[in-house]
Amino acid sequence: MFEDPLNVPRPAFLAREDVVIFEDSVRGFMEKECVPNAERWEEQGMVDREIWAKAGEAGILCPSVPEEYGGAGGDWGHEYVFHTAGAEIGAAGWGVGLHNSIIAPYVVHYGSEEQKKSILPRMISGELIGAIAMSEPGTGSDLQSVKTTALKDGNGYRINGQKTFITNGGSANFIIVVCKTDPEKGYDGVSLLMVETDKVEGFRRGRLLEKVGMKAQDTAELFFEDVWVPADALLGPEEGQGFIQLMQQLPQERLQIGVQGVGAMKRALHETIKYTKEREAFGRAVFKFQNTQFKLAECKTKATLAEVFVHHCSERLMKGELDPATASMAKYWVSDTQNEVIDEGVQLHGGYGYMKEYPIAKMWTDSRVQRIYGGTNEIMKLLIGRTL
Repeated sequence: MFEDPLNVPRPAFLAREDVVIFEDSVRGFMEKECVPNAERWEEQGMVDREIWAKAGEAGILCPSVPEEYGGAGGDWGHEYVFHTAGAEIGAAGWGVGLHNSIIAPYVVHYGSEEQKKSILPRMISGELIGAIAMSEPGTGSDLQSVKTTALKDGNGYRINGQKTFITNGGSANFIIVVCKTDPEKGYDGVSLLMVETDKVEGFRRGRLLEKVGMKAQDTAELFFEDVWVPADALLGPEEGQGFIQLMQQLPQERLQIGVQGVGAMKRALHETIKYTKEREAFGRAVFKFQNTQFKLAECKTKATLAEVFVHHCSERLMKGELDPATASMAKYWVSDTQNEVIDEGVQLHGGYGYMKEYPIAKMWTDSRVQRIYGGTNEIMKLLIGRTL
Protein backbone atom coordinates (compact mmCIF):
# COMPACT_ATOMS: atom_id res chain seq x y z
CA MET A 1 0.00 0.00 0.00
CA PHE A 2 1.40 3.37 -1.08
CA GLU A 3 1.77 5.96 1.68
CA ASP A 4 2.48 9.58 0.78
CA PRO A 5 5.89 10.39 2.37
CA LEU A 6 5.30 14.14 2.14
CA ASN A 7 3.06 16.25 4.34
CA VAL A 8 2.05 18.93 1.84
CA PRO A 9 -1.58 19.99 2.44
CA ARG A 10 -3.98 19.40 -0.43
CA PRO A 11 -4.79 22.68 -2.18
CA ALA A 12 -8.44 23.57 -2.70
CA PHE A 13 -8.51 22.43 -6.34
CA LEU A 14 -7.55 18.88 -5.28
CA ALA A 15 -9.65 18.75 -2.08
CA ARG A 16 -13.02 18.99 -3.87
CA GLU A 17 -15.27 15.98 -3.33
CA ASP A 18 -15.66 15.22 -7.04
CA VAL A 19 -11.88 15.19 -7.53
CA VAL A 20 -11.34 12.88 -4.54
CA ILE A 21 -14.04 10.47 -5.79
CA PHE A 22 -12.51 10.47 -9.28
CA GLU A 23 -9.04 9.84 -7.85
CA ASP A 24 -10.32 6.85 -5.87
CA SER A 25 -11.86 5.45 -9.07
CA VAL A 26 -8.63 5.91 -11.03
CA ARG A 27 -6.46 4.33 -8.33
CA GLY A 28 -8.86 1.42 -7.96
CA PHE A 29 -8.87 0.85 -11.72
CA MET A 30 -5.08 0.98 -11.98
CA GLU A 31 -4.56 -1.34 -9.02
CA LYS A 32 -6.92 -3.89 -10.57
CA GLU A 33 -6.15 -3.59 -14.28
CA CYS A 34 -2.63 -2.16 -14.61
CA VAL A 35 -0.46 -3.38 -11.76
CA PRO A 36 -1.05 -7.14 -12.39
CA ASN A 37 -0.25 -6.71 -16.10
CA ALA A 38 2.68 -4.30 -15.83
CA GLU A 39 5.45 -6.86 -16.33
CA ARG A 40 3.74 -8.51 -19.29
CA TRP A 41 3.11 -5.14 -20.92
CA GLU A 42 6.79 -4.30 -20.60
CA GLU A 43 7.74 -7.57 -22.28
CA GLN A 44 5.38 -7.03 -25.21
CA GLY A 45 6.27 -3.34 -25.57
CA MET A 46 2.73 -1.99 -25.27
CA VAL A 47 -0.39 -2.23 -23.17
CA ASP A 48 -3.31 -4.43 -24.20
CA ARG A 49 -5.81 -2.80 -26.55
CA GLU A 50 -8.65 -3.81 -24.26
CA ILE A 51 -7.35 -1.65 -21.40
CA TRP A 52 -8.57 1.42 -23.30
CA ALA A 53 -12.10 0.04 -23.64
CA LYS A 54 -12.13 -0.94 -19.97
CA ALA A 55 -10.97 2.54 -18.98
CA GLY A 56 -13.73 4.01 -21.14
CA GLU A 57 -16.32 1.83 -19.44
CA ALA A 58 -14.94 2.91 -16.06
CA GLY A 59 -15.43 6.57 -17.03
CA ILE A 60 -11.84 7.66 -16.47
CA LEU A 61 -10.81 8.71 -19.99
CA CYS A 62 -10.68 12.41 -20.95
CA PRO A 63 -12.19 13.64 -17.66
CA SER A 64 -12.05 17.34 -18.56
CA VAL A 65 -14.01 17.06 -21.83
CA PRO A 66 -17.26 19.08 -21.57
CA GLU A 67 -20.48 17.21 -20.87
CA GLU A 68 -22.05 18.16 -24.21
CA TYR A 69 -19.50 15.93 -25.94
CA GLY A 70 -19.92 12.99 -23.58
CA GLY A 71 -17.29 13.98 -21.03
CA ALA A 72 -17.51 14.50 -17.30
CA GLY A 73 -16.97 18.26 -17.54
CA GLY A 74 -14.01 18.15 -15.19
CA ASP A 75 -10.91 20.32 -15.10
CA TRP A 76 -7.18 20.21 -14.45
CA GLY A 77 -7.76 18.93 -10.92
CA HIS A 78 -9.13 15.68 -12.35
CA GLU A 79 -6.27 15.44 -14.84
CA TYR A 80 -3.78 16.14 -12.03
CA VAL A 81 -4.89 13.24 -9.82
CA PHE A 82 -4.88 10.91 -12.83
CA HIS A 83 -1.22 11.69 -13.47
CA THR A 84 -0.14 11.37 -9.85
CA ALA A 85 -2.02 8.09 -9.47
CA GLY A 86 -0.21 6.55 -12.43
CA ALA A 87 3.18 7.64 -11.15
CA GLU A 88 2.59 6.62 -7.53
CA ILE A 89 1.05 3.24 -8.34
CA GLY A 90 3.53 2.35 -11.07
CA ALA A 91 1.37 2.54 -14.20
CA ALA A 92 3.60 5.10 -15.91
CA GLY A 93 4.08 3.02 -19.07
CA TRP A 94 0.48 3.46 -20.22
CA GLY A 95 0.28 6.43 -22.60
CA VAL A 96 -3.13 7.46 -21.33
CA GLY A 97 -1.89 10.79 -19.95
CA LEU A 98 -1.12 11.92 -23.49
CA HIS A 99 -4.56 10.79 -24.65
CA ASN A 100 -6.39 12.56 -21.80
CA SER A 101 -4.46 15.76 -21.18
CA ILE A 102 -2.82 16.57 -24.50
CA ILE A 103 -4.74 15.11 -27.46
CA ALA A 104 -8.30 15.68 -26.23
CA PRO A 105 -7.63 19.38 -25.35
CA TYR A 106 -6.47 20.08 -28.92
CA VAL A 107 -9.84 18.88 -30.20
CA VAL A 108 -11.77 20.71 -27.46
CA HIS A 109 -9.99 24.02 -28.02
CA TYR A 110 -9.59 24.08 -31.81
CA GLY A 111 -12.04 21.58 -33.29
CA SER A 112 -15.25 22.54 -35.05
CA GLU A 113 -18.57 21.43 -33.55
CA GLU A 114 -18.72 18.60 -36.08
CA GLN A 115 -15.19 17.47 -35.23
CA LYS A 116 -15.85 17.57 -31.48
CA LYS A 117 -19.09 15.61 -31.76
CA SER A 118 -17.45 13.00 -33.97
CA ILE A 119 -14.10 12.53 -32.22
CA LEU A 120 -14.47 13.25 -28.50
CA PRO A 121 -17.11 10.62 -27.63
CA ARG A 122 -14.95 7.97 -29.25
CA MET A 123 -11.87 9.12 -27.32
CA ILE A 124 -13.91 8.96 -24.10
CA SER A 125 -15.05 5.40 -24.85
CA GLY A 126 -11.55 4.24 -25.80
CA GLU A 127 -12.57 3.48 -29.39
CA LEU A 128 -10.06 6.09 -30.53
CA ILE A 129 -6.54 6.12 -29.03
CA GLY A 130 -4.81 9.46 -29.44
CA ALA A 131 -1.27 10.43 -30.42
CA ILE A 132 0.45 13.55 -31.71
CA ALA A 133 3.14 13.27 -34.37
CA MET A 134 5.66 16.09 -33.95
CA SER A 135 9.22 14.75 -33.96
CA GLU A 136 10.93 13.63 -37.15
CA PRO A 137 14.27 11.87 -37.73
CA GLY A 138 15.94 15.25 -38.29
CA THR A 139 13.69 17.54 -36.25
CA GLY A 140 12.88 17.62 -32.55
CA SER A 141 12.18 20.88 -30.74
CA ASP A 142 12.59 23.04 -33.87
CA LEU A 143 9.03 22.66 -35.14
CA GLN A 144 9.39 25.21 -37.96
CA SER A 145 11.78 22.77 -39.62
CA VAL A 146 9.38 19.83 -39.95
CA LYS A 147 9.59 18.22 -43.37
CA THR A 148 6.23 16.43 -43.39
CA THR A 149 3.92 18.17 -45.87
CA ALA A 150 0.15 18.29 -46.31
CA LEU A 151 -0.49 19.84 -49.71
CA LYS A 152 -3.87 20.67 -51.20
CA ASP A 153 -5.25 17.90 -53.39
CA GLY A 154 -8.83 18.36 -54.54
CA ASN A 155 -11.14 18.78 -51.55
CA GLY A 156 -8.47 17.69 -49.12
CA TYR A 157 -4.79 17.26 -48.39
CA ARG A 158 -2.11 14.78 -49.39
CA ILE A 159 0.25 14.03 -46.46
CA ASN A 160 3.82 12.86 -47.00
CA GLY A 161 6.50 12.46 -44.35
CA GLN A 162 8.03 10.43 -41.56
CA LYS A 163 7.65 10.81 -37.80
CA THR A 164 9.57 9.18 -34.96
CA PHE A 165 9.53 8.86 -31.14
CA ILE A 166 5.70 8.92 -31.25
CA THR A 167 4.09 7.93 -27.95
CA ASN A 168 1.15 5.53 -28.53
CA GLY A 169 2.51 5.21 -32.04
CA GLY A 170 2.00 1.46 -32.14
CA SER A 171 -1.65 1.56 -31.13
CA ALA A 172 -3.06 5.02 -31.88
CA ASN A 173 -5.79 5.21 -34.50
CA PHE A 174 -6.31 8.96 -34.10
CA ILE A 175 -3.18 10.99 -34.77
CA ILE A 176 -2.73 14.76 -34.85
CA VAL A 177 0.01 15.32 -37.43
CA VAL A 178 2.25 18.40 -37.31
CA CYS A 179 2.96 19.25 -40.93
CA LYS A 180 3.59 22.03 -43.43
CA THR A 181 0.66 23.15 -45.50
CA ASP A 182 2.98 25.81 -46.94
CA PRO A 183 6.63 24.64 -46.92
CA GLU A 184 7.87 28.16 -47.78
CA LYS A 185 6.53 29.92 -44.68
CA GLY A 186 8.41 28.49 -41.69
CA TYR A 187 6.32 28.79 -38.51
CA ASP A 188 3.43 30.33 -40.45
CA GLY A 189 3.27 27.30 -42.71
CA VAL A 190 2.68 24.79 -39.90
CA SER A 191 -0.76 23.22 -39.57
CA LEU A 192 -2.27 20.37 -37.55
CA LEU A 193 -4.19 17.68 -39.40
CA MET A 194 -6.18 14.89 -37.79
CA VAL A 195 -5.77 11.42 -39.23
CA GLU A 196 -7.97 8.46 -38.37
CA THR A 197 -5.62 5.70 -39.45
CA ASP A 198 -8.36 3.12 -40.09
CA LYS A 199 -9.92 5.37 -42.72
CA VAL A 200 -6.89 6.19 -44.89
CA GLU A 201 -4.51 4.49 -47.29
CA GLY A 202 -0.76 5.04 -47.35
CA PHE A 203 -0.28 5.16 -43.59
CA ARG A 204 1.97 2.59 -41.99
CA ARG A 205 3.69 2.07 -38.68
CA GLY A 206 7.38 1.33 -38.40
CA ARG A 207 8.97 -0.70 -35.67
CA LEU A 208 8.26 -0.23 -32.00
CA LEU A 209 11.37 1.53 -30.76
CA GLU A 210 13.36 -0.32 -28.10
CA LYS A 211 13.88 2.15 -25.30
CA VAL A 212 16.00 2.13 -22.14
CA GLY A 213 12.89 2.70 -19.99
CA MET A 214 9.12 3.22 -20.33
CA LYS A 215 9.06 -0.15 -22.04
CA ALA A 216 5.29 -0.64 -21.81
CA GLN A 217 4.75 2.56 -23.76
CA ASP A 218 4.51 1.86 -27.49
CA THR A 219 6.83 4.45 -29.01
CA ALA A 220 7.02 4.05 -32.77
CA GLU A 221 7.99 5.39 -36.16
CA LEU A 222 5.14 6.50 -38.44
CA PHE A 223 5.12 6.84 -42.21
CA PHE A 224 2.72 8.88 -44.34
CA GLU A 225 2.96 8.04 -48.04
CA ASP A 226 0.46 10.01 -50.14
CA VAL A 227 -2.11 9.78 -47.35
CA TRP A 228 -5.21 11.67 -48.51
CA VAL A 229 -7.50 13.24 -45.90
CA PRO A 230 -10.55 15.46 -46.48
CA ALA A 231 -10.42 19.20 -45.88
CA ASP A 232 -12.24 18.83 -42.57
CA ALA A 233 -9.21 16.99 -41.17
CA LEU A 234 -7.62 20.40 -40.62
CA LEU A 235 -7.66 21.38 -36.95
CA GLY A 236 -8.76 24.98 -36.66
CA PRO A 237 -10.57 27.33 -39.04
CA GLU A 238 -7.63 28.01 -41.35
CA GLU A 239 -4.18 26.79 -42.37
CA GLY A 240 -1.02 28.07 -40.74
CA GLN A 241 -2.33 28.07 -37.17
CA GLY A 242 -0.49 24.93 -36.06
CA PHE A 243 2.48 26.58 -34.39
CA ILE A 244 0.25 28.93 -32.40
CA GLN A 245 -1.94 26.00 -31.34
CA LEU A 246 1.11 24.02 -30.22
CA MET A 247 2.52 26.93 -28.24
CA GLN A 248 -0.81 27.52 -26.50
CA GLN A 249 -1.07 23.88 -25.38
CA LEU A 250 2.57 23.19 -24.50
CA PRO A 251 2.40 24.83 -21.02
CA GLN A 252 -0.15 22.22 -19.90
CA GLU A 253 1.92 19.41 -21.43
CA ARG A 254 5.03 20.62 -19.63
CA LEU A 255 3.20 21.00 -16.34
CA GLN A 256 1.91 17.45 -16.79
CA ILE A 257 5.53 16.25 -16.88
CA GLY A 258 6.12 18.11 -13.63
CA VAL A 259 3.07 16.52 -12.00
CA GLN A 260 4.22 13.06 -13.04
CA GLY A 261 7.68 13.87 -11.68
CA VAL A 262 6.25 14.71 -8.26
CA GLY A 263 4.33 11.44 -8.20
CA ALA A 264 7.45 9.51 -9.15
CA MET A 265 9.49 11.19 -6.40
CA LYS A 266 6.85 10.29 -3.83
CA ARG A 267 6.92 6.67 -4.89
CA ALA A 268 10.73 6.61 -4.89
CA LEU A 269 10.77 7.98 -1.34
CA HIS A 270 8.10 5.51 -0.22
CA GLU A 271 10.00 2.55 -1.66
CA THR A 272 13.38 3.70 -0.33
CA ILE A 273 12.14 4.43 3.19
CA LYS A 274 10.47 1.02 3.32
CA TYR A 275 13.60 -0.75 2.03
CA THR A 276 16.05 0.99 4.37
CA LYS A 277 13.87 0.19 7.37
CA GLU A 278 13.81 -3.51 6.42
CA ARG A 279 17.43 -3.92 5.29
CA GLU A 280 20.09 -4.41 7.94
CA ALA A 281 23.82 -3.68 7.81
CA PHE A 282 26.26 -4.11 10.66
CA GLY A 283 23.48 -5.27 12.95
CA ARG A 284 21.00 -2.45 12.50
CA ALA A 285 18.57 -1.12 9.90
CA VAL A 286 20.13 0.94 7.13
CA PHE A 287 17.54 3.62 7.97
CA LYS A 288 19.20 4.13 11.38
CA PHE A 289 22.45 5.40 9.89
CA GLN A 290 22.83 9.15 9.95
CA ASN A 291 23.90 9.29 6.32
CA THR A 292 20.68 7.53 5.28
CA GLN A 293 18.51 9.93 7.22
CA PHE A 294 20.39 12.94 5.87
CA LYS A 295 19.98 11.72 2.27
CA LEU A 296 16.29 10.95 2.76
CA ALA A 297 15.81 14.36 4.39
CA GLU A 298 17.34 16.02 1.34
CA CYS A 299 15.10 14.00 -0.98
CA LYS A 300 11.96 14.80 1.00
CA THR A 301 12.82 18.48 0.96
CA LYS A 302 13.36 18.51 -2.81
CA ALA A 303 10.13 16.59 -3.43
CA THR A 304 8.21 18.94 -1.13
CA LEU A 305 9.49 22.03 -2.95
CA ALA A 306 8.55 20.41 -6.26
CA GLU A 307 5.02 19.59 -5.13
CA VAL A 308 4.39 23.09 -3.75
CA PHE A 309 5.62 24.66 -6.98
CA VAL A 310 3.53 22.31 -9.13
CA HIS A 311 0.47 23.16 -7.03
CA HIS A 312 1.19 26.85 -7.64
CA CYS A 313 1.56 26.31 -11.40
CA SER A 314 -1.64 24.26 -11.47
CA GLU A 315 -3.61 27.02 -9.78
CA ARG A 316 -2.26 29.49 -12.35
CA LEU A 317 -3.14 27.11 -15.19
CA MET A 318 -6.72 26.82 -13.96
CA LYS A 319 -7.00 30.62 -13.94
CA GLY A 320 -5.58 30.83 -17.46
CA GLU A 321 -2.45 32.54 -16.15
CA LEU A 322 0.28 29.92 -16.61
CA ASP A 323 2.85 31.47 -18.94
CA PRO A 324 5.25 29.38 -21.05
CA ALA A 325 8.34 30.38 -19.03
CA THR A 326 6.87 29.31 -15.68
CA ALA A 327 5.65 26.04 -17.20
CA SER A 328 9.18 25.54 -18.52
CA MET A 329 10.55 26.03 -15.00
CA ALA A 330 8.21 23.33 -13.71
CA LYS A 331 9.16 20.93 -16.50
CA TYR A 332 12.91 21.34 -16.29
CA TRP A 333 13.42 21.76 -12.55
CA VAL A 334 11.04 19.03 -11.44
CA SER A 335 12.35 16.50 -13.97
CA ASP A 336 15.96 17.29 -12.99
CA THR A 337 15.04 16.91 -9.33
CA GLN A 338 13.10 13.73 -10.04
CA ASN A 339 16.24 12.18 -11.49
CA GLU A 340 18.30 13.27 -8.49
CA VAL A 341 15.85 11.85 -5.96
CA ILE A 342 15.38 8.53 -7.75
CA ASP A 343 19.12 8.14 -8.28
CA GLU A 344 19.61 8.62 -4.54
CA GLY A 345 16.98 5.96 -3.98
CA VAL A 346 18.96 3.54 -6.14
CA GLN A 347 22.10 4.31 -4.14
CA LEU A 348 20.37 3.69 -0.81
CA HIS A 349 19.12 0.34 -2.10
CA GLY A 350 22.72 -0.68 -2.77
CA GLY A 351 23.16 -3.53 -5.25
CA TYR A 352 19.45 -4.33 -5.12
CA GLY A 353 18.70 -0.89 -6.54
CA TYR A 354 20.20 -2.08 -9.83
CA MET A 355 18.04 -5.19 -9.99
CA LYS A 356 14.96 -5.16 -12.22
CA GLU A 357 12.70 -6.79 -9.64
CA TYR A 358 12.96 -3.75 -7.39
CA PRO A 359 10.61 -0.86 -8.33
CA ILE A 360 13.34 1.74 -7.82
CA ALA A 361 15.35 0.29 -10.72
CA LYS A 362 12.45 0.62 -13.15
CA MET A 363 11.74 4.11 -11.87
CA TRP A 364 15.36 5.03 -12.52
CA THR A 365 15.27 3.97 -16.18
CA ASP A 366 11.79 5.40 -16.72
CA SER A 367 12.61 8.80 -15.25
CA ARG A 368 15.50 9.72 -17.54
CA VAL A 369 13.32 10.59 -20.52
CA GLN A 370 11.41 13.22 -18.51
CA ARG A 371 14.33 15.59 -19.14
CA ILE A 372 14.01 15.06 -22.90
CA TYR A 373 10.42 14.79 -24.11
CA GLY A 374 8.02 17.72 -24.04
CA GLY A 375 11.01 19.85 -25.07
CA THR A 376 14.48 19.19 -23.73
CA ASN A 377 15.46 20.90 -20.49
CA GLU A 378 18.00 22.93 -22.43
CA ILE A 379 15.17 24.33 -24.56
CA MET A 380 13.25 25.08 -21.36
CA LYS A 381 16.17 27.18 -20.11
CA LEU A 382 16.29 29.08 -23.40
CA LEU A 383 12.61 29.94 -23.05
CA ILE A 384 13.13 31.08 -19.46
CA GLY A 385 16.21 33.04 -20.45
CA ARG A 386 14.21 35.11 -22.94
CA THR A 387 12.23 36.59 -20.05
CA LEU A 388 15.30 37.96 -18.26
